[in-house]
Amino acid sequence: MQTRKQQIGSRGEEEASLFLEGEGHRIISRNWRAGHLEVDIISLKDKTLHFVEVKTRSGNASVAPETKVDEEKRRHMVKAANAFLNSRVRARLPADLEVQFDVLTVVFERPAPRITYYPHAFLPIYY
Repeated sequence: MQTRKQQIGSRGEEEASLFLEGEGHRIISRNWRAGHLEVDIISLKDKTLHFVEVKTRSGNASVAPETKVDEEKRRHMVKAANAFLNSRVRARLPADLEVQFDVLTVVFERPAPRITYYPHAFLPIYY
């Protein structure tokens, strides 16, 4: 059974996927994992592979969700992206893809969720 926080996160990822699809993305994977590494959403649009971190909050949250994507989280995303790029899943995708790291926030407010998309949120620094 999911905790309330996990339920909100799952709803946020669903909203994020729908938003990205509406923007022309094809969702490749949600919650892709390799060991302890995870990417919330991996999508493809045109010739770009997007690694998307989704941050979700309820409307009464006091901290902006995008501020939670700190250096440690960015490092984790880059390592996860490298693992994906070396995986068998990657072999089924076109070879000449650009890679981009995005952040998408979902804040549940009434009457509808507020979604903010930050394409090119950061450049990968290889650790």
